Amino acid sequence: MQNDKYELLTGILDGLMQRYCERVPDVGRVTEMMIDKGLISSIDDIENDHIAFRTLGVPNLGIKSLEKIFLHCGYERRDSYKFQTKKLDAFWYSPPSPKFPRIFISELRVLDLSEPVQEAIRRYTDSVDRDPVDAINLDDATAVDAFLHSPLWTLPTWSDYSLLQSESEYAAWVIYNRYYLNHFTISVHNLPPPMHTVKEFNQLLESTGIRLNDAGGVIKTSPDGLLIQSSTVAKKVVAEFADEGAGPQQHEIPGSYVEFAERRVLPEFADLPADQITRQHRRDGFEAGNADKIFESTFTDQTNR
Repeated sequence: MQNDKYELLTGILDGLMQRYCERVPDVGRVTEMMIDKGLISSIDDIENDHIAFRTLGVPNLGIKSLEKIFLHCGYERRDSYKFQTKKLDAFWYSPPSPKFPRIFISELRVLDLSEPVQEAIRRYTDSVDRDPVDAINLDDATAVDAFLHSPLWTLPTWSDYSLLQSESEYAAWVIYNRYYLNHFTISVHNLPPPMHTVKEFNQLLESTGIRLNDAGGVIKTSPDGLLIQSSTVAKKVVAEFADEGAGPQQHEIPGSYVEFAERRVLPEFADLPADQITRQHRRDGFEAGNADKIFESTFTDQTNR
C-alpha cells in the first residue's frame, strides 16, 4: 500500500514539475549552470526542499480543499503561519518520506480585502459551487495532474486583474495562475562545498546574470540562524485576458520563480560527521519572516526593477 502511495505521489509531482519547468525559464538556466560547474550531473540530482501553492480563502476552495490531495498521499499538516500585512494564512506539510519535498500552501484572507476587490474575486469563484477536489479520483495521478492545471473559473479580464493587483498582488497572481506551481526549491546545503551555502550559491547565480529577489535583503535568515533562503525574481509571461469588447487582450504578468534553501544542522547534532547528516538532523519547517519576503518574488516592485 505504501509503494502505491509513493507511486501516486511521484506521478503527481512529476506532472507539476514538467509544466513548471516548461513555464519558468530560470529552472533551465540554473540547472545548466549547476551542471556546467560540476555541482550536479542532471536535474535529477537536485533535492527539492519544498514546493508551494497559492489559494483563495473562499467557500469550496482554499487550503482546506487543496490540502486534501496531499493528505491523501500521506503528507501531514504541520505549523501554521499568518502574514498580517499581506492578509495571508499558511500551513506547511511534511512528506511521507524524505525523498519527497515539503509542501507550503498559503491562502488569501479574502474577507479582509476591500468590498470592490471581494466582489471582483467572487465574480469568478462563485461559479465553484462545491469543492472541486471531491470530484477527483485522488488515486489517479493523471486526474490529479489534470485538475491542478485546469481552470477553476473563467478567464479574468484585464480590468479585474488590475483591480486585484492594485490591492493584493497575491490575489492577482492567483486569479490568473490558479494552482500552477508557484515555486520549487533547491536544497543548497546538499551541494558540494563551497557552493553548499546560500551566500556562495547566490554569488554564482548573480555572476551568470540571474536576478534575485532583494525584498528585505537578498538573503533571508530565520532568527535562529538555521534557515537561510533566497529566490529568483519571477519572469514575466504573456497572458491572454478575457474579451472586454475590444477582443482578447494580451499582457505580460509575473509567472513563477525558483527558490534556494540552506537548512543548517541543529545544535544537538553539531558534532555529527558530515557523511552521517540526513534531513532529520537539519532545521525543519519554515519561518514567517523569510516567507513574507519570498512572496514578493512575483510582486511588481521586484519584476519591474
